Amino acid sequence: MNKLSSDLNFAPERINNIYLMGIGGVAMGALAAALKRQGLNVRGSDNPLYPPMSTFLEQNRIQVAQGYSPDNLRRGPRPDLVIVGNVIQAKFSEVAALAELELPYLSLPQAVAHFFIRDRTSIVVAGTHGKTTTTALIASSLMRAGLDPGFMVGGIMLEGGKNFEAGGGDCFMVEGDEYDCAFYDKRPKFVHYRPKIALLTSLEFDHADIYRDMDAVRRAFGMLIDLMPPDGVLVAWRGSGEVMAQAARAGCKVVTYGAEPGADWRLLDLKPARQGGMDLKLGLPDGRSLEFYTPLVGEHNALNILGAAAAMAAAGVSPEKAAELQAGYGGVKRRQEIRGRADGVLLVDDFAHHPTAVRETVKAVARFGIKGWNPGGGRLVAVFEPRTNTSKRNFFKDEYPGSFEGADLVMLREPPGVEGLDPEERFSCAALAAKLNERKIAAKAFEETDQLLDGLLAELEPGDLCLIMSNGGFDNLHQRLLTALGQRESAQAQSGSMRAKGAPGRLNEQKA
Repeated sequence: MNKLSSDLNFAPERINNIYLMGIGGVAMGALAAALKRQGLNVRGSDNPLYPPMSTFLEQNRIQVAQGYSPDNLRRGPRPDLVIVGNVIQAKFSEVAALAELELPYLSLPQAVAHFFIRDRTSIVVAGTHGKTTTTALIASSLMRAGLDPGFMVGGIMLEGGKNFEAGGGDCFMVEGDEYDCAFYDKRPKFVHYRPKIALLTSLEFDHADIYRDMDAVRRAFGMLIDLMPPDGVLVAWRGSGEVMAQAARAGCKVVTYGAEPGADWRLLDLKPARQGGMDLKLGLPDGRSLEFYTPLVGEHNALNILGAAAAMAAAGVSPEKAAELQAGYGGVKRRQEIRGRADGVLLVDDFAHHPTAVRETVKAVARFGIKGWNPGGGRLVAVFEPRTNTSKRNFFKDEYPGSFEGADLVMLREPPGVEGLDPEERFSCAALAAKLNERKIAAKAFEETDQLLDGLLAELEPGDLCLIMSNGGFDNLHQRLLTALGQRESAQAQSGSMRAKGAPGRLNEQKA
């Protein structure tokens, strides 16, 4: 195994040439483009890439070497700095070359802090759930307020199609991921983000490949609390005992939000809006209340908005302005994202995978609907793939059955990539389907995505909403399903047209 010298883990004063190992990741690619826009020479390496990241890097004229060869670092201009992506493993030969050449290096979160956060007001959104949406809510609002914020979001914002922007304003929003930084730094990424304002949305067990148990998760988030400066602000969800236990040990000001009595920012009411989305009413710390509209749906998103508004207030935005800005929020890819409609079926994509996220997503759509589909207007067909290292194991086998309340039909794909797991350790979608059927929720499980696709085509009817939930690509199920539904629709239309053309002939024969 290759070992890097800790003495070289720094950014030199003069940097012109930067090399990114693992440049094809969404965050790494966005970072590479942002660095190039600053006038730096940028190149990198990765395994063979495909759209959209291959196209994105080509459009930004960033050279990408195929594979992780040690020659990549020796050819071309000598890098002044190497940024090591999370995908890189110590055994890679390119890492051996990095050590041999004694090049300075940083992880992605270190690079973000060095080049973009610097001494700006850093707003870090952390927690098991809601990070991406809440970070995007704050970034979107501050952009539309004309404050030119910088941001790094864990999903592509539908406003402008970006997940990273350097910005020129005083604030930098960053999604505070609890996943590790790099093979040589197993701490959570948020330890490098210099929080002045931190928002803690939730705290549950996840990432079984990184954290052994809940105590390990608590210790990780405790690092964020310990980083808060005395003049900082921690915005904490009052509805979580775990979050409030962390807040109790904070050495800075704590502002709470939630639906619970005693929350500084309190959710007083939420109801479906006539045009879709929700009408919200919230109580402010000074006792006043505000009513406003959001295009998002679900209590979990109402809480995301509440936390975002509290964080913006800590950054100096008035509550009235923060509420007003919510109406223009454009959303994030893979968060209740409408992918299309075919043969009368509306297809929605969502990143939900943890049982809490699945439960809140299904509950939100079942109660509020979504643009183009109203509850009661057709069935809610929930499709789920357990793909994460945690969900493909048995950790949540008792929690998932309660996550699909509100769905009319549940279609499941057995977890992929479990060959290396002990059979008794693997999560079983067949067992989940059996438990759901016991609860009078119709459910079916399939071994492969192709079988699931066939099952969906046999089940889906015009008027249905098909909610597909996975944190991965799901073997391109979304587009394949839309294409197949479109073909079914065309075939039916053609068949109907042929029947209509044939009718006069039969009628004439009868008259004759």
